[in-house]
Amino acid sequence: MLSTLTLTLFLATQMVGSESLYTVTRKDSLRSVGARFGVTVRVLAEGNGLSTTSPLRNGQVLKIDNRHIVPVLDDAKIVVNIPQRMLFWDAGDGTVQGFPVAAGKRSWKTPRGDFAIAVLEKNPTWDVPVSIQEEMRQQGKPVLTKVPPSPENPLGKYWIGLSIPGVGIHGTNEPSSIYRLGTHGCMRLHPDDIAVLFPKAKIGMAGRIIYEPVLVSRVGDSVFVEAHPDTYALSPDPLETVMGRASAEGYLDMLNMPFLREVIRKRDGIARDVTAR
Repeated sequence: MLSTLTLTLFLATQMVGSESLYTVTRKDSLRSVGARFGVTVRVLAEGNGLSTTSPLRNGQVLKIDNRHIVPVLDDAKIVVNIPQRMLFWDAGDGTVQGFPVAAGKRSWKTPRGDFAIAVLEKNPTWDVPVSIQEEMRQQGKPVLTKVPPSPENPLGKYWIGLSIPGVGIHGTNEPSSIYRLGTHGCMRLHPDDIAVLFPKAKIGMAGRIIYEPVLVSRVGDSVFVEAHPDTYALSPDPLETVMGRASAEGYLDMLNMPFLREVIRKRDGIARDVTAR
């Protein structure tokens, strides 16, 4: 459905993704396509003149814009930006790959900070945390203590355990759940993406989980801004963030202020050109 090569870039560009076309298959929905490409249902629908409840037709062609700004990686091989719902992998050859993820919901936040990879496991058994068992009980669901490797296992086929207790990066048995803040704190990738990332991961490899709802990047003669909802309510005013960064790096006069304010207002999660022309 989507090659990871679509989300590969040279570091100098500081962006992943592209503007492209996608041909719908019989099993597709706006939700499943958006989850795979890293675009919200609302943005995908608006970009194609559809409503968020529109059914898709086999063979229908959709316009996809899934451009995302790469945050500062520094010495981390893996960086997850929670509000961006993206995982970035430094391939070490001058390229970065970006993968859409699901991360923790507002009531069950994904923790921020540096980590090291502590565990690599294929076909994992899910040892259900007591807290999630209690949630199952409260919701009237069967209370599970373990889920063995199977199509019903929500961890999918791969588990990358982190040095942050109880937190990992894993696959999923529900691909349409990607690109949302809806997990119990772990970071969930599409089965095809975790299959790409897992062989590259090594015990002890350094990573970082950050929280940046607004990103700005100068790419050549253009300035791009990507704005997301501040779901955890942790960040300062987004306009001040962009203006401060642009002022510090000397391109404040390049900004089209009406465009910038509109991008921040919409918070649609796509890198938008806000350059004054």
